[in-house]
Amino acid sequence: MGLGDKISNQAEELKGKAKEAFGDATDNERLQAEGKGDQAQANAKQAGENVKDAAGNVFGDDKK
Repeated sequence: MGLGDKISNQAEELKGKAKEAFGDATDNERLQAEGKGDQAQANAKQAGENVKDAAGNVFGDDKK
């Protein structure tokens, strides 16, 4: 996984956490759900990148 991808995914996850926290603070269920969705999407992207990294390590592909 490239550094840019890691930063982007982390930023998306943090954005989701902020949305969820703001939704919690204001009892806004829509924001809570959006925040959780943003976090899930970021985590899925991170998992996919981790699989690509692992496959690259197994097959000796150092390109990321």
